Amino acid sequence: MAKGQNQKLKLLYLSKIMRQETDDEHGLTMPEIIEKLAQYDIDAARKSIYDDLESLDAFGIEILKEKRGNKTYYHCGARDFEVPELKLLVDAIQSSKFITPNKSKELIKKLEANLSIYDAKLLQREVFVTDRVKNMNESIYLTVDTIQSAMTQDQQLTFQYVKWTPEARLEPKRNGDFYQVSPWALVYDNENYYLVAYDQDSKDIRHYRVDKIKKASVIKEKRLGSKEFSRRDKSKYNEKRFNMYDGPMTTLELRCHNDMANVIFDQFGGNIHNRKLDEEHFLAIITIAVSKQFYGWLAGLGNQVQIMNPKEEAIKFQDYIKEIHEGYNY
Repeated sequence: MAKGQNQKLKLLYLSKIMRQETDDEHGLTMPEIIEKLAQYDIDAARKSIYDDLESLDAFGIEILKEKRGNKTYYHCGARDFEVPELKLLVDAIQSSKFITPNKSKELIKKLEANLSIYDAKLLQREVFVTDRVKNMNESIYLTVDTIQSAMTQDQQLTFQYVKWTPEARLEPKRNGDFYQVSPWALVYDNENYYLVAYDQDSKDIRHYRVDKIKKASVIKEKRLGSKEFSRRDKSKYNEKRFNMYDGPMTTLELRCHNDMANVIFDQFGGNIHNRKLDEEHFLAIITIAVSKQFYGWLAGLGNQVQIMNPKEEAIKFQDYIKEIHEGYNY
């Protein structure tokens, strides 16, 4: 390749050099910048580089200069992401069950491109999360793309839905028959990704774990269930379902020991209605889809949290406990 072949790309390569090889702690002198441009087969004079650095700064890539002794150093200043912000994103990616190990590495590598080569090393760390099993299904990203395409095109979706067997194998439900639904939303809850869709057979909104959806494809039939979905309070869609399990939406009054305040507010948020009952207890009023999964969570709190109203829900919970107790009579 002839010297100066990439002359038209000088500004782009200069931007790359400044963003990748400089930061607040590492700068480049003008001779060093000229040398690095030469590695890309670009001839550059000092005057033209001064002008180019000013152009980059005017464009929004902050270029700062600093005098150290008898030398002047140039470096890239403010960036789209600060190092602490990218660390948070890396932690979220590495600790997510939904994102596979390979995809985690790919995403983190892309995040590193927002930093200098020096600061990028700060993102290369291991996040240890107890009892966290990473999803190994790489096809999940294609599934998400198919779902998004169906929603964008206002069309329905077909797929097989799988379940675990006692032999630790995934097998299709309904003997492999395909589900046909109208997709309306993707929801991230309890470290899992869910498809929220209208099921024409049940005439209701259902939820499907995205990592258990196989062979998804868009079909040219207009989506149904817009009225059913629009009636949902989308801003509170997640918080009113316990781990995304559906059930009759019910307002409960819970008698809680004061020691349970952290547990209650961590689970349902700090904006629920509550008031003091006595010196040791407070009343929490929540609206939630009551399911066996909610009962299981409540059972784990023992007598520290009790359903006060409605009475019929308290009786249903008692029946749930009795059913478990009777199951151990062997």
